[in-house]
Order: sequence, then structure tokens, then C-alpha cells
Amino acid sequence: MRKGRFWASLLSFILVIVCGVGFVYRAQAARHYVNSTTPTFFIHGWGSSYHAEQHMANAAKRAGVTKTIIWANIAKDGQVTFHGHIKQGARNPIIEVNLADNKQMSYKKDGEYVFKVISAAKKKWGFSTMNLVGHSMGNLGIMYMLRDYPNSSQLPTLKKQVSIAGHFNGGIGFGYPKGSRIDQSGKPSVEEEHFTELKDLRKTYPTTARVLNLYGDLQDGSHSDSEIPVNSAKSLKYLVAQRAKSYQEKEFFGKRAQHSKLHSNRQVDRVLIDFLWGK
Repeated sequence: MRKGRFWASLLSFILVIVCGVGFVYRAQAARHYVNSTTPTFFIHGWGSSYHAEQHMANAAKRAGVTKTIIWANIAKDGQVTFHGHIKQGARNPIIEVNLADNKQMSYKKDGEYVFKVISAAKKKWGFSTMNLVGHSMGNLGIMYMLRDYPNSSQLPTLKKQVSIAGHFNGGIGFGYPKGSRIDQSGKPSVEEEHFTELKDLRKTYPTTARVLNLYGDLQDGSHSDSEIPVNSAKSLKYLVAQRAKSYQEKEFFGKRAQHSKLHSNRQVDRVLIDFLWGK
């Protein structure tokens, strides 16, 4: 009997410790991160899927930012299906977007897909504000959506946008004007066609949005992350900085700054989390 009481007491003690640690952890997270119902949409790159977004989303969950991560599929015909549910009042929910038509090269079409997902989420849950995170081609989908649906009542108000490895003036092997330079405003000396199309955003980009531009340099002499030249990524400044509520950039270096590794880079996670949800 004494032995049974000992193990029962030990188990109760362990449970108290675990609950206490959990309480302290939640309290620390509450002090460090905002308590908001604003959803954050993650948009993946070309040929990829929502799985590429999971590392960043799970890093936010581990940090105590949120307990709610769902994913949304947008079919080739534009039909949106949500996998998971967002409870009323859920704290800092994350929606990972999956583009079924992930290898077509029409950025305008990508913009339509992103619009359909976000407008469907607003209709379903009534969101009034949103954050957007894009990697690679996902950034172009975001930018074309913002260009083609300015001030749409079907979209929540944009609070924060994070660009990761965005090819706003083309990429290596797909449009980047070799030898193009940028001035202090971010304007390229030679413009790729999609950059020219996005210049409408200089008049319509949401003035409510704070923007963070993240990009990589392998430091191997290419001045790129293997796919996106640094100057192409930095040209985002010219498109949005004069209207955005704030604009900032951060460059990452070395092997972990390679294009496809940026969305699974712990340094990127930390900067991303602090920008989107830090108090």
C-alpha cells in the first residue's frame, strides 16, 4: 500500500510540475507576442506545396504564438477547401495555402488563386485584417493580388507582409536582366516585364501595411541565393516603400541562405516571428 501511495504521490508531483511549466510558458508567450485574431496566410513557391510552409508555421506554434494551424487547398478550377477549423477568438491563427496548379507561370493567375483563398477565408470566419507571408513565387501571387484587387471589400485589411526570396525583377534563368543595378530607392536600371507590370502598386499599395523583405546571399560570388539575385529581391522597395506604413530589409548569408533553405532557416524563423507577432 505504501508503495502504491508513493507512486501516486510522485505522479501527482510530476503533473503539478508539468502544469506549472506549461503555465509559465504560456505566460511568457503572452508577454512576448500579441493576442490577436488576425490570421497569417503563408503562400509557397513554384512547384511546391503547403508542406514548405510547415517549418515556419510550426516554429511559431512552438514559440507559443498560436495553437491554430490549418491549411487551405485551391484547386485548378478555383475551388477552395479548408482543412481544419479556426475557433472564434483563436489567437494568431495560421493558414497554410496550397496551390494545386503550382507549376504554371502566370503570376496574374497566381494572384487570382490567392485572392480566392483569402476572400473565402474572410467569408467563412469574418476576418477584418490579415498578414501575408510569401516565399519565392508566392510573393508574386501576393503582389499581383494586391495590384489587381486594390481596396477590395472581399479582402481583409493588410497589416503586415513578409517577402522571403522574392524575384520582383526576375530570377536567374527566368528573366533577370543580367547586370541590372538598383539605386537607393530600389529602382532597377533594367526592368523585367513583371516588375514593370507591378509598378501600379506604387499608387495603390495598402498604406496600412508594414513590410519585411528577407533574402539570401550564398557569398559565393553570385550575389544571389542560387536562384534569386539580391538586387531582384531588393527591388521590392521601389514598389511599396513610398506607400507602406514601414519598410525594412534583412539579408541572410551562407549555405543556409540558399533559396529553398530560407523557409527552413531558424534565423529566418526568429526574425519572422518577432516581426509578425512580437509586442
